[in-house]
Amino acid sequence: PIMVRPVGYDGYEVVSGHRRLHACVKAGIDMVPAFIREMSRDEAVICMVDSNLHREGLLPSEKAFAYKMKLEAMKHQGRASGQLVQKWTRDEVALSESGRTVQRYIRLTNLEPPLLRLVDEGRIALTPAVELSYLLPEEQRAIIETFETDEVTPSYSQAVRMRKLGELGLLSMDKVFEIMTEVKGNQKEYLKLSSERYEPYLGRFSTPRDKEDFIMKALDFYTRYLERQRSSRDER
Repeated sequence: PIMVRPVGYDGYEVVSGHRRLHACVKAGIDMVPAFIREMSRDEAVICMVDSNLHREGLLPSEKAFAYKMKLEAMKHQGRASGQLVQKWTRDEVALSESGRTVQRYIRLTNLEPPLLRLVDEGRIALTPAVELSYLLPEEQRAIIETFETDEVTPSYSQAVRMRKLGELGLLSMDKVFEIMTEVKGNQKEYLKLSSERYEPYLGRFSTPRDKEDFIMKALDFYTRYLERQRSSRDER
């Protein structure tokens, strides 16, 4: 049976069993068994979240917003505060996760949607994603732009460094690009250039990708120039 609560004079709100009810509607079944429970709006939210959290294959974003809904409902009931969420017992939060883990999931709701999608896709792990959630929206968008142009995602240590720079107000677009395009593990060698050296030549470009493209074109031009010089000497 689904679970409903009375709403208004003669209405009911589904608390648990939304998918079962939808499946019955699609199958042409016009009556379903239901438990009727008197409960407040906050009690209904907590019941709904607890029911959904038992489903398999939940995305990190689904867990994140479900736990946030539960926290807000518990706050309304005077049962929890933002500072106390990490002290919840396992039974109060979920059957299989600690309060600290729940706190991490709730932090994900501070991510810009494109970054949250990368977490759902498994391209960014939970722990670096939590660190990124402390960045300002414009700083997160710099990470998204770097991913879109270079398809690189930050490791945990890189995310920690960017969070610290963000807290100091030093996380620029160029710094994000520099950190995220560093060599990881068995990647190929990567050459770093100091911004003090290239800025006089590249200051007119607004994005790291434009700067990189200009450098590569300049290197290609200079390489061909050297080849012509060498060929000219050989002919003489």
